[in-house]
Amino acid sequence: MKPQEVTHFHLFGGSGSGAAGFKDADPTIGTIKGRMVLLGGIDVDARACRDFYTLNGVTQACVDLFSLEQYRAWHGHMPPEGWREATADTVRAAAQWQFPDIVFLSAPCKGFSGLLPALHASTLKYQALNELTLRGVWLMLEAFGDDLPGLIVFENVPRIATRGRHLLDQIVSMLQHYGYATAETTHDCGELGDGLGQSRRRFLLVARLVRKVPPFLYEPPKRGLRSVGDVLQHVPLPGDAVGGPMHRIPALQWKTWVRLAFVEAGSDWRSLNKLAVENGHLRDFLIVPDMHSGMLGVQDWGKHCGTITGKGRPSNGNFAIADPRFAPSAAWKDGQALGVRQWGQHTGAVPGQTGPLQGAYSVADPRHGGPAKHSNEFRIVSWEGAARAVTSAHGTGQAVADPRGGEDPAGLHGKYHVTPWSEHTRAVIAGNANGAAVVADPRPNMQRGKGDAYLTGGHYGVVSYDDPAGAVSASACHDNGPWSVADPRAASGFAPGNEALPGPNDKLVCRIEARDGTWHRPFTTLELACLQSFIDPEEYFAPTGPASRGERFVLDGESDQRWREAIGNAVPRKSAKAIGTVMGQTILLARNGETFVLGSTPIWVRPMVAALAVAREGGVA
Repeated sequence: MKPQEVTHFHLFGGSGSGAAGFKDADPTIGTIKGRMVLLGGIDVDARACRDFYTLNGVTQACVDLFSLEQYRAWHGHMPPEGWREATADTVRAAAQWQFPDIVFLSAPCKGFSGLLPALHASTLKYQALNELTLRGVWLMLEAFGDDLPGLIVFENVPRIATRGRHLLDQIVSMLQHYGYATAETTHDCGELGDGLGQSRRRFLLVARLVRKVPPFLYEPPKRGLRSVGDVLQHVPLPGDAVGGPMHRIPALQWKTWVRLAFVEAGSDWRSLNKLAVENGHLRDFLIVPDMHSGMLGVQDWGKHCGTITGKGRPSNGNFAIADPRFAPSAAWKDGQALGVRQWGQHTGAVPGQTGPLQGAYSVADPRHGGPAKHSNEFRIVSWEGAARAVTSAHGTGQAVADPRGGEDPAGLHGKYHVTPWSEHTRAVIAGNANGAAVVADPRPNMQRGKGDAYLTGGHYGVVSYDDPAGAVSASACHDNGPWSVADPRAASGFAPGNEALPGPNDKLVCRIEARDGTWHRPFTTLELACLQSFIDPEEYFAPTGPASRGERFVLDGESDQRWREAIGNAVPRKSAKAIGTVMGQTILLARNGETFVLGSTPIWVRPMVAALAVAREGGVA
C-alpha cells in the first residue's frame, strides 16, 4: 500500500531540528502507512534558515513576523526602507500555498524564561517579543482558514504559564473560536521517544480541530532519561579531526582547569569550599606536570618494573619497590627499637642490652596505681549524681549536665539561642553576642525551583558521566552552569608537560586527572548538539556512517557562540519525532474514518462535551 502523506509546517522554525524530527516520524497504524512531508517554515534569522535547509533540504522563508509597533518596541527604531509587515499570504507562500495537516509553533521564549530577570521581562521591549506568540497563532489561523490544520502544537518554556498567562488565555480563546479542543501540559521532552541525555521540561499547548480530527490524541510514550555517557560514548574525544570544527575544547585559564578538576562529579563550585587553602596554595594536594608521573613512585612487589633508564633513581620515576621481606639490622638488634609489647603477649629473648632503644623492651601496661592525678579536670557531674567536695582549687570538676532550660530562652539567658522560623525574635539590643541573634532558616540558599534563575547555582558544575545533563541552553558555558563532564575515557594526543606549571591566568587546553580518575572538561559544541539530538552519534560516527565518508556536522556561522545559541534554542529532534509520530497517527486515523483507538498512554487532548438544553412543560431541563 502506498504511504499516505501527512504534511507539516513550522512557524518560528529556528534551525530546523524540530522540523527534522517531524520528518523522521513514522506514523504507521496497522496496514496504514504514513509519510511525513515538510512544507516549509518561517523564521527571521537568516542563519537559522540556512541551518533549516542543511538539516531538512527544504527552504524556510526568512520573514520578520513583528508588527510595526512590535518592531519599534524591540529594536528601538523604525524598520529599514522596504520592510513590510507579514500577512496571511506571507504564511501561505512559506507553506508552498498548501494547507498543512499539522502546524508546529516554537515562538521566542527569552521573555518568558526564568533566566531573564522579572524586571527586564516586564519592559516594553520584551513584552513586544512575547506578543509574537499571539500574533503568530493569529497569522497561522488566518492563513489556513479555508482548510485549518487538524492538529496544532505550541512549544515554549514552562514559565510562559505565569509570565505569559494573559497571552495564553487569548490564544486558547482564539483556538476555541475556530473549533479547536485544547490542552495545556508540561512535559520533560528528554523522556519522549527514544529519550535524551538531558532533562528538558517544556510547556506544550496542543490543539485538535474537533470537526476534522475526531479520534483521541494520545501523549507520546515516555522512556527514562539517558546518561551523558550513553550519548557521548560514541563521540570521539575532543580535538579529533573526525569531530570537525564544532568538537574542540576552549582554551581556559590554568586556574579554571584546576578548579574544574577539584569539583566533584555531580556538583558545582561549592565543592571547592571543602579544600584547605593556606597562603593561596592547596594544603593537601600537589599538582605536578605529567612528565614527572611516577616520580618517587613505589612499585608493587608482584608487578614488573618499567624500562630501566640511565637515570633510574627514585626522584626520576617509579624506581622504588615495596619489599615484603625483612632482615633485622645488626645496628638495631632485632629491628624493633622502641617497640612496645602487648600485655597479653610474650617478649623476645632478654639480652644484655635491654633498653627501649635496643628493641621491644616496653610494655603496654593496662594497670593503674597511685593517686589520681587531675582526675576531675573538665569532669561533668551527672544531674542524678552527687558532686565532689567543693574546694578552693581552680579548675576542678564543677560542671553539671543540666537538662533544664532547653525550651525556655530565659533559662539560658538567650545565649546562642536559635529562633524558630515561625516565631518572633526577642528584643534587639546593642550587645552583639548576648542573645538570640540566629534564626533557623528553612530556605536552602542554592535550591532552585523549575524555571527559576540560576541564582549562582550550578556554576562550574561537572556532570557525572553516568547521569543526564540539564536542559541545554543557548548560553551553555562552563562558568554559567553544569556544562562540564567527568570524562573517564583515556585521552590521546596531548603533548608532554613542561618543566614548570602554567601561570594562573595562562590560557591553554590541558588534562588534569581529577580525584575520581576522570577528566573534568567543558562540553564541546558538538557534544551539546548530540545531547539535543541534532545528530545521533551512534549512527553518525559508525564505521559506515557519515563521518567515515568525510562528512562533518557544522551549523551556519564560524563561532561557537552562534552555534550554541542555535543549539540551545532548538527543539530536540528526537522529542519532535515522538510528537510527530503520535500526531501523524491521529491524522491517519481521522482520514481513514477511524473514530477511536485504544492507547497505552494518557489522552493528550480530550473530546469536547457539549451540554444540550431540552425544553419541557413547566420549565427547561
